[in-house]
Amino acid sequence: MAYDAAPDRYDETTGMHYRRTGRSGLKLPALSIGLWQNFGTDRPEETQRAILRRAFDRGVTHFDLANNYGPPYGRAEENVGRYLADDFAPYRDELVISTKAGYDMWPGPYGQGGGSRKYVLASLDQSLARMGLDYVDIFYSHRFDPETPVEETMTALDTAVRSGRALYAGISSYSPERTHEAATIARELGTPLLIHQPSYSMLNRWIEGGLLDELEEQGMGCIVFTALAQGLLTDRYLDGVPADSRAARDDSTIAGFDDETLERVRSLNAIAEGRGQKLAQLALQWVLRDDRVTSAVIGASSVEQLDTNLDALEAPPLTEAELTEIDRFAVDSGVNLWAKQTEA
Repeated sequence: MAYDAAPDRYDETTGMHYRRTGRSGLKLPALSIGLWQNFGTDRPEETQRAILRRAFDRGVTHFDLANNYGPPYGRAEENVGRYLADDFAPYRDELVISTKAGYDMWPGPYGQGGGSRKYVLASLDQSLARMGLDYVDIFYSHRFDPETPVEETMTALDTAVRSGRALYAGISSYSPERTHEAATIARELGTPLLIHQPSYSMLNRWIEGGLLDELEEQGMGCIVFTALAQGLLTDRYLDGVPADSRAARDDSTIAGFDDETLERVRSLNAIAEGRGQKLAQLALQWVLRDDRVTSAVIGASSVEQLDTNLDALEAPPLTEAELTEIDRFAVDSGVNLWAKQTEA
């Protein structure tokens, strides 16, 4: 069926609100849709299409991708390219489409990821071809590469913007020190970095140790990913690991899954229940409590799950007493899979 976007998608009734990205003029929705999981061959395409349609109908204007999202690598961009052409072509100027380059992508020495000019710009061209786009709104360096000078990576991002293949440049999983270095170089080049995308959740609070302060100083926005700790901060695992869950898969990327962490999760769930919320909704509301966080990237495997997450925006603000109680259990729990990237 042909798709016509909901005419009330920007009404207050959707619950969506938009935050300015650092000191830039760009606003992003408080919750953005991420396509790291569920947009490759691991989910029916009719489900993927329904999720994106519903997200846009509820005011989600930002779709976040990377070159290696799948499975297999590149498939998420290919699928989204079809959905953009079939469903969202009339709405392209209402959308922010982002993608990234940094991890291994194709055979040989030039496709193994990192920050070289060769890899970064070739990857961007491939991403544009897969999505059928002339440009992306935000193009990220997906990770800091210790084997490539930061100047080379930032020069490649500068080229991407100056050539019209991207409107803005960003970085992901850079330490505060490397963020300062990259932002200084980018500003000197004339293409200031717009945004940083770090991991952040109640079980992974590393960005509070200097990165948020650095981003504020640089005037950069912050869009966090894994706010639900890859599913740990949901009601999915409160009673253990279901056989059909992501954590039960051989290729699971869920970390920090032990009895001590589960006890913290159950305590946080009790706080959520006391507020009349699901744990996932509390977790999303918590990461957005700091106005330096522009947006949180959420995944979804169904329209129902998407709606549950988006409904987090309709809850009353967290009180100081609730935040204090959350701090008793919201401690780093070994779930940051990107820690090595941010230590460089």
